[in-house]
Amino acid sequence: MYLMSDPSPALTHEAQRLFAEYLGKIEQCVGLLSPEHLWWRPNPRCTSVGNILLHLCGNLSQWVLAGLGGVPFERHRREEFAAVEGEDAAALLGRLREVVASCRDVTRDLPEERLRQTFVIQGITRTGFGVLLHAVEHMAYHTGQIVYVAKQLVGEKAEIEFHPHLK
Repeated sequence: MYLMSDPSPALTHEAQRLFAEYLGKIEQCVGLLSPEHLWWRPNPRCTSVGNILLHLCGNLSQWVLAGLGGVPFERHRREEFAAVEGEDAAALLGRLREVVASCRDVTRDLPEERLRQTFVIQGITRTGFGVLLHAVEHMAYHTGQIVYVAKQLVGEKAEIEFHPHLK
């Protein structure tokens, strides 16, 4: 059990676990999609699953790897959303796996003093705690979008059940 005076180990442990959990859900859903589905948009103002995968790589790299980890990173956020085609699912998932593995490495060794520091990322000021919470929440949000799109596009063939023990 962790002492509440230092929530750092509990928070970083949960962040690592959630990054892995969300990645697994994304992998399951993207694995159901055809190449056309990967870059499908319901309308031009929406993003595709391919865009979301690019965006997650950029966001996690900027907030966790560069922000908390201090790894140099130059982000091209507009390009993440502008792409209408590109890499296939295997390549995009491979890239996301690498980023998530690196995020888990950064958070595994993250000292409490780093979490208490102040960071400015994308013009937003947050403590390291806030940076980590943002990254986890952000990945959760986009995981939900990917699950929804997969269920919408694949229909009955999408046997997506993350909690079968609750049936």
